Amino acid sequence: MPLKPAKCYTHQQKPPYTRREYIHGVPPPKITKFVMGNTKLNPEVRLVLKALERGIVRHNALEAARVMAHKFLSTEINEQNFILIVRKYPHQVLREHKMMAFAGADRLQEGMRRAFGKPVGVGSVVNPWDEVIEVLGYKQHIEILKEALRRASTKLPVKCSIDIEPLE
Repeated sequence: MPLKPAKCYTHQQKPPYTRREYIHGVPPPKITKFVMGNTKLNPEVRLVLKALERGIVRHNALEAARVMAHKFLSTEINEQNFILIVRKYPHQVLREHKMMAFAGADRLQEGMRRAFGKPVGVGSVVNPWDEVIEVLGYKQHIEILKEALRRASTKLPVKCSIDIEPLE
């Protein structure tokens, strides 16, 4: 069974690689909006998607989770009945040592010599109990809000839990 493309980035033992002023050619993160819905809402309940393990969530996984949750919430309950906030920003620059894969490539490439890698994307480091996505809404929509976060968690490479907090 072949590996998934992001599997080699999920658990990383390398030190943080975030100083963009020294790194050239870092692609921008795909995630564009971090707050969606009705920002003037007076919410009654807060649901939080929390990571249960340490790992790196790539920017395209965060964007996929955001799109999935936002689309589900805006179709089930109106755009005016929730606030969706993505709490993690992708700072960690991910590197890859690209290998050539064609006939005669063994005479061209250097193998693992000087294999620091080139920037291929960004991700955010999550630790256990870090808040990844937050949804605020009304008590009558609590099951729909839970389902939206459950669907968003399927797009993330780390195990997640949903916490519910009533607001005063």
